[in-house]
Amino acid sequence: MNRRNLARWASAASLVLAQLATGVAMAADEAPDALIKRLSTEVLDAIKADKSIQAGDIAKVVTLVDTKIMPNVNFQRMTASAVGPAWRQASAEQKQKLQDEFKILLVRTYSGALAQVSDQEIVVRPLRAAADDKDVVVRSEVRGRGDPVQLDYRLEQTPGQGAGWKIYNLNVLGIWLVETYRSQFAQEINAKGIDGLIATLAQRNKSNDGKKG
Repeated sequence: MNRRNLARWASAASLVLAQLATGVAMAADEAPDALIKRLSTEVLDAIKADKSIQAGDIAKVVTLVDTKIMPNVNFQRMTASAVGPAWRQASAEQKQKLQDEFKILLVRTYSGALAQVSDQEIVVRPLRAAADDKDVVVRSEVRGRGDPVQLDYRLEQTPGQGAGWKIYNLNVLGIWLVETYRSQFAQEINAKGIDGLIATLAQRNKSNDGKKG
């Protein structure tokens, strides 16, 4: 094969590989309700299969949620929305600390809603969204013994990133977390500033850690 043909072959091969890579990325994107169904089912199945979780080991639920659910969450958007206007005045270091502490708080809150799971199942309601919507709400319930646990999700489309969607708000038992925390955070910021909010979140998370055992 001469140099000219070799160059043409390499160029054609590169194009094919690029198209294959794009196809893989597109194939990885899921419908938002399918994503929530898959993640929820994986979490519930893992809980049902783990005797220590069933015995009340909340730390294991936290780890499970952190590894399965949280990689599909847009923490920066959630944190910025919860902090409100003060986010724009925060330094890069303060923003990172806020995201870190808020993530721990979210993981604990979500985990608490799943901690009592035994023989429940996840039911994802029919998605009410147009095919080209880039922002959707997926509603679900954990059903079993007792009252169903409502777990709803707001997602934004992220083509080619992760599963193609990112969660940016959670509704646990009828309460949208970002809006709830925004009110609480505003009071802290008004009284103590951004650093005061960070300290309050850190203390709250430390207190929660002490309850794991």
